[in-house]
Amino acid sequence: MGTTMPIDLKLIILAVGLLAGSYMLAILTWSIIRPDKRLWPPKEATDVVKLRVWAITILIFTAAFVLGVMDWNRLEWPSLARWGIGLPLIVVGNLVVWRGVHLIGMAATSGEATGLKTDGLYKWSRNPQYVADIAILIGWGILSASFWGLPVLVIGIAVLMVAPVAEELWLEENYGESYRVYRSQVRRYL
Repeated sequence: MGTTMPIDLKLIILAVGLLAGSYMLAILTWSIIRPDKRLWPPKEATDVVKLRVWAITILIFTAAFVLGVMDWNRLEWPSLARWGIGLPLIVVGNLVVWRGVHLIGMAATSGEATGLKTDGLYKWSRNPQYVADIAILIGWGILSASFWGLPVLVIGIAVLMVAPVAEELWLEENYGESYRVYRSQVRRYL
């Protein structure tokens, strides 16, 4: 399959995905380096802040998805591997993400302090939603086997791996000793 759309459109979508990912990575890196002036998690989770973070996340995922569709199986990976590994990662990832949203709520997912969650999925990972989002992106990368989608997938995964690091000091500030004990007992990712 491959090139069903003009290369200019692919370049635009690639640029949008990379810019969104770079912007979010810069916010997270700044927040790690300068926790006193952090941008994520926000000091105050206003609707504008939530909208910005959700818009960036949606842009990254959408760019990866659209490029994957436009450049379907350019890498010519075997169908059995693509559908047998990629699709289950996407399905399981979505189940875990939405279960995590259900457990901690949309407010906490959007950067509000709503209480420390340590049971359910959070017994095994401090960040099951990020792990599941990473699984979704990896699954889509395998399923779509898109050359054009790879850079957006890589930056998206980088964002999802750095985000928990940016949140840790905020979690400690908000939940104190409870979070320190939890952090010492449960892994960051898996």
